[in-house]
Amino acid sequence: MARLALLLFLSSCLLGCIVVADNLPPAPAAPVTAAAYRVQVGDVLGVRLYMAPELDEDVTVRPDGRIGTALAQSVPAAGRLPEEIAADLRGRYARELKTPDLTVEVKTASPTRIFVAGEVVFPGEQDTQGAPLSLVQAVSRAGGLRTTADQSHVFILRHGMGDRAIVLATDYTSVMAGRDPIADVTLAPFDVVYVPKTGISQIYIWFNQHIQQFVPVSWGFSYNVTPYVNNAKP
Repeated sequence: MARLALLLFLSSCLLGCIVVADNLPPAPAAPVTAAAYRVQVGDVLGVRLYMAPELDEDVTVRPDGRIGTALAQSVPAAGRLPEEIAADLRGRYARELKTPDLTVEVKTASPTRIFVAGEVVFPGEQDTQGAPLSLVQAVSRAGGLRTTADQSHVFILRHGMGDRAIVLATDYTSVMAGRDPIADVTLAPFDVVYVPKTGISQIYIWFNQHIQQFVPVSWGFSYNVTPYVNNAKP
């Protein structure tokens, strides 16, 4: 009995040490309209000059996130809008041309990549073309959640401004139960979806690693679950 009390005490301590994600900012809801497309590594861009079509060319965004053209080398492209790249090229082309009236269009978009990790059946990288995936779609592609998943605290790791990581949290159970459909957030390129284990699963792993392997435990005990009722009259 003393051994059982010790195990229950240690389990309660472990539960108290589990970090709850309530203090994290909620993941933003899916936008009503699609966000403006930002160029990614591997995209093929078409540079078009109205007054000098002989300088038209197609360029691919290099792994370092830059492009090079006949008149401009090492131009930042990844993470920028096509209009921003065009404005940058106009300034550079103005050194050689009098009126560099040009546009930049995305001819071929590279696949959008996200990553799903943790308590899903098939964790790993996911590529998609076209519209970005939602949280439920990404989890479905990963084969769904394991029985050990903590569905109420799903984390999304996202690249923020200045390449700083942002951690968001959302309640997957609210989405699947229909209580909060907008919690099925739209994922951004290179998002990492992480589904943690439940507290019970964490306790079992800790118990198996630190207690069960070294201390023989008898599971033959029984206990009375009938609630105590005080029948004493005042």
